[in-house]
Amino acid sequence: MCGIIAVLRRPSTREVPDLMKFNDLLDSIVNSLSLEDLIVLKKQVESLDFVNSQLKGLPGFLALFQNEGLVSEIEKNLERISGFFSNLETPPVFSSDDVETLNSFVTRIRDLVWSIKNDRIGSYRCVVDLVSKKFEPSSQGFSVLLSTQQALSGLDRLEVRGRDSAGLQILVWDHNLSDTEIPRDRLNDPLFRSGAIRKSSNGSLLFVYKIASEIGDLGDNTKSLRELIVQDDLLAKCLTGQKVKANVIGHTRWASVGLISEPNAHPVESSSKDDSFVTIVQNGDIDNYADLIASMELEIPNGITSDARVVPEIWNRNKKSGITTEESFAKTVRDFEGSVAIAGVDVSQPENIFLAVKGSGQALYVGMAEDVYLVASEPYGLVELTNTYFRVDGEEMLSGSTEKGQVVELDIHSAGTLEGLVRKSYASEKIDLYEQDLSQTEISTRDIDRGSYKHYLLKEIEESPSSVESTLRGRLVKDADSGNFVVKLGNETISDELKLHLQSGKIKRIVVIGQGTAAVAGKAVANSISTQLIETDISVKATPATELSAFDLSSDMSDTLIVAISQSGTTTDTNRTVELVKARGAKVIAIVNRRNSDLTDRADGVLYTSDGRDIEMSVASTKAFYSQVAAGYLLAFSLSDVLSPHISSRQEEILDALNSLPKAMKELLKLRQHISSLANRLAPPHRHWAIVGSGRNVVAAEEIRIKLSELCYKSIASDVIEDKKHIDLSSEPMILVCANGIKDSIIDDIAKEVAIFRAHKASPVVITDASPSKFPEALDVISVPSTHHDLAFILSTMAGHLFGYEAACSIDSQAHPLRVAHSAIEKLTNDRITEQSVFSNDELFDYLREDILKVANFFFDELRNGRLNGHLEASTSVRLASLLRYSLGEVPLDVYQIEFGRVGTPSLVIDELAKTLVSAIEELTRPVDAIKHQAKTVTVGISRSDENLLQVPLVKEVLGAGTSRDALSYETLKLLVSLDTAVEEVIGHTRYRISGLDHENSNLTIIDRSGVSLGIQSRTERDIELKGTKHRVAASKKVLLTKGLRDQRTILLIPEVKDGETTGINLLHLVLCKNLNVQEIKKVLQGYHNRYGAIQDAVRETEPSFRDDFLVEQSIEHLLIDSIDSIAESLRGLN
Repeated sequence: MCGIIAVLRRPSTREVPDLMKFNDLLDSIVNSLSLEDLIVLKKQVESLDFVNSQLKGLPGFLALFQNEGLVSEIEKNLERISGFFSNLETPPVFSSDDVETLNSFVTRIRDLVWSIKNDRIGSYRCVVDLVSKKFEPSSQGFSVLLSTQQALSGLDRLEVRGRDSAGLQILVWDHNLSDTEIPRDRLNDPLFRSGAIRKSSNGSLLFVYKIASEIGDLGDNTKSLRELIVQDDLLAKCLTGQKVKANVIGHTRWASVGLISEPNAHPVESSSKDDSFVTIVQNGDIDNYADLIASMELEIPNGITSDARVVPEIWNRNKKSGITTEESFAKTVRDFEGSVAIAGVDVSQPENIFLAVKGSGQALYVGMAEDVYLVASEPYGLVELTNTYFRVDGEEMLSGSTEKGQVVELDIHSAGTLEGLVRKSYASEKIDLYEQDLSQTEISTRDIDRGSYKHYLLKEIEESPSSVESTLRGRLVKDADSGNFVVKLGNETISDELKLHLQSGKIKRIVVIGQGTAAVAGKAVANSISTQLIETDISVKATPATELSAFDLSSDMSDTLIVAISQSGTTTDTNRTVELVKARGAKVIAIVNRRNSDLTDRADGVLYTSDGRDIEMSVASTKAFYSQVAAGYLLAFSLSDVLSPHISSRQEEILDALNSLPKAMKELLKLRQHISSLANRLAPPHRHWAIVGSGRNVVAAEEIRIKLSELCYKSIASDVIEDKKHIDLSSEPMILVCANGIKDSIIDDIAKEVAIFRAHKASPVVITDASPSKFPEALDVISVPSTHHDLAFILSTMAGHLFGYEAACSIDSQAHPLRVAHSAIEKLTNDRITEQSVFSNDELFDYLREDILKVANFFFDELRNGRLNGHLEASTSVRLASLLRYSLGEVPLDVYQIEFGRVGTPSLVIDELAKTLVSAIEELTRPVDAIKHQAKTVTVGISRSDENLLQVPLVKEVLGAGTSRDALSYETLKLLVSLDTAVEEVIGHTRYRISGLDHENSNLTIIDRSGVSLGIQSRTERDIELKGTKHRVAASKKVLLTKGLRDQRTILLIPEVKDGETTGINLLHLVLCKNLNVQEIKKVLQGYHNRYGAIQDAVRETEPSFRDDFLVEQSIEHLLIDSIDSIAESLRGLN
């Protein structure tokens, strides 16, 4: 896996637009910048949208390319517009109902300015950077480079999910290049490495560029790919053709199967002795790839160990059988077990790209833009070019079909339109696609731009003050009369009807719900509402949505106001709970980040956080928490205002502090260096962590616990400060003490608790705005800015988020030297497989000594200093230490057998060292932005193939007859699934127990019978010796379909195997189907010990060809039970 991109572009017919007109339009916007008139803002949005759309595609690129002088003027105007809309501290004078309209316009203008500057002008400059110094592209050549740039840009964004290798192929046709100009060495690389070229008889040329490196940062791979493309003079010469066209597919990989190497990097090709070949990129794993290689006798070149390699091999083989490329692709993907997404190209048919998705773990999105299809495995791979797409559904199964998944064919001639694509089910049934099937995403490249940050998470933490500012803008305003801050929420949040219900006393309780971080934010929101409504009779509480729906529903909830919190508005548990409470009469206000989401449709009122579309790319959500809490405070004050318009001095203090909160958050960010140093010192050596807090800091402790658990992969305790000493101090944990905004009278008590922690050898770090001298026993103090004590927990949380980020980075950095060593071993392994390097066993240690010595020095230093105690398992540490010493020759290999039970050789030691390094790397790796399920032994989108097998009728019959699931091997299960199609009915069974199989006298005992078996006398009743057919089944451990020797009944014998020994046999009495079509018969025969192949070979001994359609002339009993020779003889007679 990890990220797929594809671009198919047709020649544009649109004229090159006039760039001067666009600049004049931007001039007029600059001259009318204002927030006072929503009509003017709407026109500005429309103008910017027009400029952005016109600068898309080849015409837009050429407009910029041909007017370089005007580009800088346009950029200056964009900077002026951007500057104006980036500094909006003073809210405009609007009614509260217009605030959302204002925010949506401001957000849209920011998006469009960003898009013109970065997606249009930025893309134009990147295309120019791809131009060769030797050859000037034609207009169509620039079109190819534009597609290439958009593919590379998509890969850049997809890399966040995995980046140990990447590849891009450009399939070019109508290029005017002669065969004599193509170097033979680039045509003859059997491993399809970077720089390889493939040529088709139709003149198409395929260029492939790859990079494989376990070590590196995000962006390194695409940077390398760009350099390779620029340096390729042959590609550059192709692009001088006036009619040249191309399709582009690419992939960024996190190796789950196979070495990290150029041959394993995608795209991968089929091996072919002629010019008929195909290439593919793949996400997910093909679970049965090894079986396919064996059963189909596929020839995979040495040096390629990726499971993806079977896809083009089988596709090409199917294509040569005489069916079309489209049919052969669909037939190919049906053979695969697992959750996969595939994009493929047939070099002899370059006008098309083929897509397939099966299962829920993978996805492909087809973006629709002017003259182009852009395909990506995540929507954010599309948004530079379009926000309109449809999802290829890997879970859809049409009525009457047994195959899940979809296959899509894209055609260049109608690229960018619905007319240019064909969508089918895995069973080859056409699925019509209409405009209403298309989806729109609000995400823009501005949302997902990582900028100069190493990780999205740090960027998002640093954006948190702005997110809070956006949440408060236009809602927390100064009253014109008093000069004090007041909250103004419109009817879209609290309707007139809800106000009446509150004022009349109909609303008696308020329940705040959410899941995960939203549920923790809900506790803070509930605290705030409870404080503001303390003089009313309304009860307020917070609870997870699942708890409310499971345990706290009543038949009449018309006295209840639900405040539902969700970042995306699509949280299933929250939305389902909202449906349940609304059906019972409750009112619902949603605090949500996403406009037009499922939650906003269900709620009676909505309060948007931030600007209503604040995207978080990191898995660990941070800035959403702050904006949700800020929105909750606004709601609390607004509800208070409905019930009692008077504002107390205490309320004025809180609102003033709320207005200043973003400034305090920005000040806290300056503490990052100190927090980083602390995290680096304390996180790696401590195995046990805890977060504690008192008062409102309990909320901070719970939220920090969630983030530290997500980021650092630890089970972390969260307790009230005063309780901690009674719980688990014996574990000597590192403790983060959230004590911000605590009154002086309580500070001393907390300081005493900290002293107790330290006395028990814990490592307490205090987060506080009090003087560090108040905590003399603390290991360290994080001194945060002061704010109102009601809001102080927010700053505790932010310090904890920063600590979590830096802690994850510190732990992950310990894996880096191990990755370097493992990368060196993988390179050596790959070189030996591909015969680029040949070393004797005795030379292996010498070749790797420098790399191993570096990692050994680092490892033993960290081990000695205790810095690996926190996150590396003791068994891994011991094993790695031992293997490093063997590899460096510090311990003789003669001792290896005593320690590990095998004869030690250099190659064995290096192999075991590589495996142990992988284990250690996985234990220390902290991906920060992604989820740590991308290890080489684990697949994203794990398929549930075994569970699906158990639902097949024949398998269920076997299990129902008493056979344990554990007694059936995977091979037996697959065989039963294949036979299921041929079985009309199971009419009885006899189950036997076997004893003494490996001894001279083995016995058989009946333990259960049913159906027709009850009326049949069994030989076992008078002779218990295991012999004959049953002995053969028990000894071979293979399923057998046969006929009873005396009564000629059709029976199926299934061996029950435990710990490698056959312990029983389940005999089923069957009625086989009479009428099966050719494909069904073929599938059954292939699955039952591959009788199809055996029959085919037997017939071909004497006949020139084998016809599948002759199979329907034979009974299924004959084909499955009789000898291969007799079946072959029957089929020969039909010729």
